[in-house]
Amino acid sequence: MDTNQQYDQAIQGCRDIFIKKTKDYGTAWRVLRSISVVDQIYIKALRIRTIQDKRTQKVEDGIPSEFKGIVNYAVIGLIQLALDNPTVEEVPVEKVEKWYQEYVTFARNTMLNKNHDYGEAWRDMSQESFADLILVKLLRIKQILQNDGQTLISEGIDANYVDILNYAVFALILMEEGKHKS
Repeated sequence: MDTNQQYDQAIQGCRDIFIKKTKDYGTAWRVLRSISVVDQIYIKALRIRTIQDKRTQKVEDGIPSEFKGIVNYAVIGLIQLALDNPTVEEVPVEKVEKWYQEYVTFARNTMLNKNHDYGEAWRDMSQESFADLILVKLLRIKQILQNDGQTLISEGIDANYVDILNYAVFALILMEEGKHKS
């Protein structure tokens, strides 16, 4: 399989979970402010790091499940940024599916452009690096939020969410290939 197919397969698994949870819970996530989305991803990334460091876990959901959750919360973050109005709102599943596809397509295109320039360097990275880089991106977002969303020369919140999403997909691909522990 090539990267495009692997990426699409990983996203499909994440998307299926996202849409099923939307059908179960509705769009309760629409109430989340940016910092809350960041904290949800932070919890998942920190759990991955803890499992990696301790080499054991007590809660059934494993590392792949956490990376899938990171993908989905990154999509939520992108949606919430674009809508710029966290509120109690029930959105039809069809509209949610459209939003999901829009932001995943944007992230995929970013991945393709970066893969061109970086030569798929991510294929040689460790799972630990993906978790650490996701944590770095989250800390950057927190700082940007403290700066009222403004940056002087750095990428904005949206670019950090896209990188987080792509790092999580890369980890899922490498686990599927058996190169990383599941």
